[in-house]
This record gives sequence, C-alpha cells and structure tokens, in this order.
Amino acid sequence: MSTNNTRNQNQILAMSCIYDYLTRVEMGEDIDVKALLERVCDAPFADIDTFVSEVFIKVVRNHEEIVAMLQANMNKWKFSRLNRIAQSILLLSVAHYRYVGEVDRSAVIDIAVRMAKRYLDNADYKFINAVLDSTL
Repeated sequence: MSTNNTRNQNQILAMSCIYDYLTRVEMGEDIDVKALLERVCDAPFADIDTFVSEVFIKVVRNHEEIVAMLQANMNKWKFSRLNRIAQSILLLSVAHYRYVGEVDRSAVIDIAVRMAKRYLDNADYKFINAVLDSTL
C-alpha cells in the first residue's frame, strides 16, 4: 500500500504511473486513471497516497500545457524524442511544483536530479537540471 511509503517511494510510484500513462498514450490506448493508479501502486484507489494520485492526475489533466512549458526551455531538443523516463521525471517535477502545492523549487529540482542519476544515463541529470531550472 502507498500510504506507508516514504516521500521518496511515493515520488517513484508517481513517476512509474506517469511512465505507464505515457506508454499507453503512445500506444493510443484509452486511459482509466483510477485503474492505472491501482495497477501501478498495487493498492485500492482509497489506499493510494494523496501525493501520488494528485500529482498523477495533474499530469494527465495538464499534459499538453506542461509539455509546452518544457519544450519552450529545451532549445534544440524535442520533448517527444526524450527517453520516456526523462519525460516522466520532467512531467512529475513540473506538475509537483506548479499544480500540487507549496513546494520549494530547489527541492523539486534536487529530487528530479536524484531520480535522473538513479534511472537515466550518467550525464542525463545535467539536462534534467538545466531544463527544470529554466522551466520552474
């Protein structure tokens, strides 16, 4: 259950939900937000941590707007050409900062950089840091 997870674990769950969502969007599938959250979090919707469900729902609702914000700060890169994990980290970070609530900008960037160092290639964290530094 998500309710007993640490904040870090919940951020990873949120990133995983966003990753699954992006995969399903790419495949042209319909998105059932509640079912996706329950499947990825392996818990009934009522037991999923509020942060996980809230940030995920904000990403789904504001997907195009968030991508446009990020794209405007990516210079020669295209959001659609990024690794799906990088996309997930960026979407999570912008949604967390802009739509979920009061949170320190540097804390959001720090979390994203740590996730990038853990899940992406060695130098990718620098790209994540630069894009978020310009976007947030």
